[in-house]
Amino acid sequence: MSETSSSTGRRRWITLVVVGLAQLMVVLDATVVNIALPSAQQDLGFSDGERQWIITAYSLAFASLLLLGGRLSDLIGRKRTFVIGLVGFAIASALGGAATSFELLVAARALQGVFGALLAPTALAVLTTTFVIPKERARAFGVFGAIAGAGGAVGLLLGGFLTEALDWRWNLYINVFIAAVALVGAFLFVPNITRTGPRPKLDVPGTILVSGALFGLVYGFSNAETDGWDSPATWGMLAGAAVLLVAFVAWQRRAAHPLLPLSIVLDRNRGAAYSSVLIAGAGMFGIFLFVTYYLQITLGYSPIQTGLSFLPMIGMLVLAAQLGTNIFVPRFGPKVMVPIGMTLGATGMILLTFLDASSSYAANVLPALMVLGAAMGTIMPASMQTATLGVDRQFAGVASAMVNTSQQVGGSIGTALLNTLAATATADYLVDHPVVTETIGINAAIAGYQTAYWWGAGFFALGAVMSAIVFRRRSQGLSLSHGAVATPEREATPVPSA
Repeated sequence: MSETSSSTGRRRWITLVVVGLAQLMVVLDATVVNIALPSAQQDLGFSDGERQWIITAYSLAFASLLLLGGRLSDLIGRKRTFVIGLVGFAIASALGGAATSFELLVAARALQGVFGALLAPTALAVLTTTFVIPKERARAFGVFGAIAGAGGAVGLLLGGFLTEALDWRWNLYINVFIAAVALVGAFLFVPNITRTGPRPKLDVPGTILVSGALFGLVYGFSNAETDGWDSPATWGMLAGAAVLLVAFVAWQRRAAHPLLPLSIVLDRNRGAAYSSVLIAGAGMFGIFLFVTYYLQITLGYSPIQTGLSFLPMIGMLVLAAQLGTNIFVPRFGPKVMVPIGMTLGATGMILLTFLDASSSYAANVLPALMVLGAAMGTIMPASMQTATLGVDRQFAGVASAMVNTSQQVGGSIGTALLNTLAATATADYLVDHPVVTETIGINAAIAGYQTAYWWGAGFFALGAVMSAIVFRRRSQGLSLSHGAVATPEREATPVPSA
């Protein structure tokens, strides 16, 4: 190997570290603030009803602007968009950490969501266009998929440590340091890619339609979690989102410069990959939410102990991701690996249904978390690789944004549905036991958790069937996206997971 090619190879792997840091920052921010909320509430004096907006402001801005963020990276350049996203996210995080009022904290969280929507799809697009050699691509996506799957658990661990050891504000300040390291790496190692051909235009009507639809979708499910499914705001937002999505699809069919060419999502492999990420996201957020409640409330764990409890799950996730992307996905493809991951997810959820007030971490919680870690490590890297394979370079950003959109929407749907079902099960248990004692209260909460786990198992079971049916067999090849050219080089790229 020549010195030049060796240097180029090192540069690619350092680029992976840089985009991995950016992805970790965005993903963990969805959970790292959760553990800090009680301390922030006590410090700033906002109510329980207002508390949800610290989470919702971020998710609304993030989810509704993801496709726009991905397309902007295609239009103005990946490196420039990546740098803008990093700087903006760091400034918003510093603003939130220094917040002296509830309103300022909510505004900072929304601003984090805006720049996160710019940063997340750009990071994946940089990875997609940097790693084109099949074997290297598999390894890179194994690492990136592990980060995407483990980020929530890392957020719980980091949030517990920072809240107990320092102050709740450091859950936001920490992003400034991560962003600074990533920013230096971006300037030094992320390449500038010279545009060829005419500059495409931004699809303004499509952007407005899909941003409004995603906003309504996430807001509707978030509102269902707090105000119930019979709330006019819940159904109104969800109905409006459905109308806007239909209008968006109709517009994309006739737009001269579509925001999201329909050929990207209508390809069977990519459609199955996006659906798998959505279903895994729905189940994953349920894991973190209810297992965290169980460990802290039922078993009496501290925030740091709760975070440490998820470490074995992260370790198993990383191991499964590396084995999958380097050995199993190249050999069997996503049609085999993703259903296996989904089946493991359903199994792990069923194991969680056996938890009760007398369960121990080592004997009962740990095995379930290990199985779930293996599940996420099998699903996410294979799905993320497949979701961006065969996409023309000029649409890599928006195709990558669809991965993040699927995960975010899945998380919103899963959290709202599972929380509502758990709350209903808890209320029904209390109705059947009108004399409420401490033991009855604990058992009622556990009944709610068990209901959520069973539904989570159902999500994963549905994902197993869907992915087994929809993913193509490896011998069937991959459809090329809008604008792609079927060159031998392009057809060689998808080999690991097509």
